[in-house]
Amino acid sequence: MPARKPLTVIVNKGGGAASRAGDALVDQVEAAFAAADCPVTVAAVAGKDIASCVEKAAKSGTVVVGGGDGTLGSAAALLVDTKTTLGILPLGTRNHLARELGIPMDLPGAARIIADGHKRRIDLSSVNDHIFVNNASIGLYPAMVRAREDLQERHGLPKWIANLPAGWHTLGTLRHHRLRVAMDGAPRPIRTPLLFVGNNVYSLDLGKVGQRDALDDGKLSVFAVAPNSRAGLIGFGLRAMIGRTEPGRDFATVGVCETMTLSARANTIEVATDGEILRLKTPLTFKVLPRALEVFAA
Repeated sequence: MPARKPLTVIVNKGGGAASRAGDALVDQVEAAFAAADCPVTVAAVAGKDIASCVEKAAKSGTVVVGGGDGTLGSAAALLVDTKTTLGILPLGTRNHLARELGIPMDLPGAARIIADGHKRRIDLSSVNDHIFVNNASIGLYPAMVRAREDLQERHGLPKWIANLPAGWHTLGTLRHHRLRVAMDGAPRPIRTPLLFVGNNVYSLDLGKVGQRDALDDGKLSVFAVAPNSRAGLIGFGLRAMIGRTEPGRDFATVGVCETMTLSARANTIEVATDGEILRLKTPLTFKVLPRALEVFAA
């Protein structure tokens, strides 16, 4: 039998779990694939270099990427509607997409999924042609990410610790956005501190908060949080965490659609896509890209 051609593995060395592994990262990844009897070549690179490395590796038909959801989103953007299969190593902080694909959170388990070779196609979504794998948001969340990144840069805080003061600061400077949205139809005005657009339908039900039942249903889910005070928003957040939201009270808009346009008073607006901040020109166009990405999955 001819020797198997090594898979290319590209790891964001600045990702949550990856950065904690430090100098041992490459050895750990190689050992995980060796245990799965799958030859690889591993490159640990900075986040800014992920896209160029993925673009080169994609020509082989398979590329494995290690990092969080933002890293996976940048890789997915290069693989839209191609025959290249994406392998995922969950080396970020939350790893939402990996979890929903049934990929184990440990390196040996994730490597085994890739070595087994089971594939499926999933949806991607975009805002003004910027790809996201999980969700995009406007308002409170992008502002909180900005505040968190500033705290991390100035004080060297870990992300999970910086989230707490960043969230409190953002609530203290609460701003409501006046937007106009059209979901598969006529436009309507909304006023909201937070607009959330999910790639596929997200649940707010008890025990399933923030989860998706499908990754290929060809839909966007839209939640616009109702205007409220800081205390009111804290209450909403607590209710959301335990699946006890009240649609008539907590949301200005809830909907499912395939496309959505959004207009704002400003010429540009900040949008968080999979935790990465972009400043985009308005109007914004959101759309789902059905079954646009092939991945290894459980």
